[in-house]
Amino acid sequence: MKKNMGSIDKIIRVLVAIVAAVLFFTGTVTGVLGYILLGGAAIFLLTSLVSFCPLYAPFGISTCKKK
Repeated sequence: MKKNMGSIDKIIRVLVAIVAAVLFFTGTVTGVLGYILLGGAAIFLLTSLVSFCPLYAPFGISTCKKK
């Protein structure tokens, strides 16, 4: 897997994941929607940790700085 995520992209994904987790664990978002939101947060966190987004690859998108 070639990295295709830049640092700003990763920071935004981590922040969105944190907000989603807080909304779920405080009971603001519950039920099926809460679990979907928590799953999306987990995916965002995972993709930011490995610096690779599988949805970017087919479209040739890369937010990494060119070297």
